[in-house]
Amino acid sequence: MNTTAPLLETVEFETGPSPTWSIVWLHGLGADGHDFAPIVPELVRRDWPSLRFVFPHAPVRPVTINNGMRMRAWYDIVHFDFDALHTDAGKSRADEAGVAASVAQVEALIARENERGIPAERIVLIGFSQGGAITLSAGLRRRVPLAGLAGLSTYLPEAPSQAAAALQAAATSQPLFMAHGQFDPVVPAAIGLRSSQAMKAMGFALEWHDYPMAHQVCAEEIRDLGDWLSRRFAG
Repeated sequence: MNTTAPLLETVEFETGPSPTWSIVWLHGLGADGHDFAPIVPELVRRDWPSLRFVFPHAPVRPVTINNGMRMRAWYDIVHFDFDALHTDAGKSRADEAGVAASVAQVEALIARENERGIPAERIVLIGFSQGGAITLSAGLRRRVPLAGLAGLSTYLPEAPSQAAAALQAAATSQPLFMAHGQFDPVVPAAIGLRSSQAMKAMGFALEWHDYPMAHQVCAEEIRDLGDWLSRRFAG
């Protein structure tokens, strides 16, 4: 894996001294590392080990669907069409070079956590929307499994043949949590479900949830994610 990418700037929060676990959490398009930091008090439970939350800022780049406006983005989005997603026909809505670069930057952050004394088996990678797409893409490429992957309101950016070609044998041992809003106007719920089915078909142990919400997170989702994380920490 390429871990030579420059380190992204991050927002970090530790829940106690000498963290023994890390959670790397990737924000969505146009947001930044501060976006999910306020969720930490809602999510964290008293019986959890000391955690380090790492919230990186995506690079600033022009985004085609937003008229080339520069904003924080994990990759360029070239069109709104989801129809060709999960088929090997048509042009991907995500630029492959941008996805690959962001996966490498996430790997560099994971490597830094390793250097800080947190092994891969005690690192969880979480992402929302575009950050979730990077989470799924990075997850299927892991040769050394992480403790778990969570993709929220998101989709797998690769076509089936690309995903299958990139999939590493050890990657499917990573537990996967995916959740989506039933009324999501940005990433349709059907696309999230189809992506979850694609990950399951590749061999990932999937836990899927949906909620009566739009492109957002809700209290019930944070509770379910917390339950799933508790099982990771207990395992």
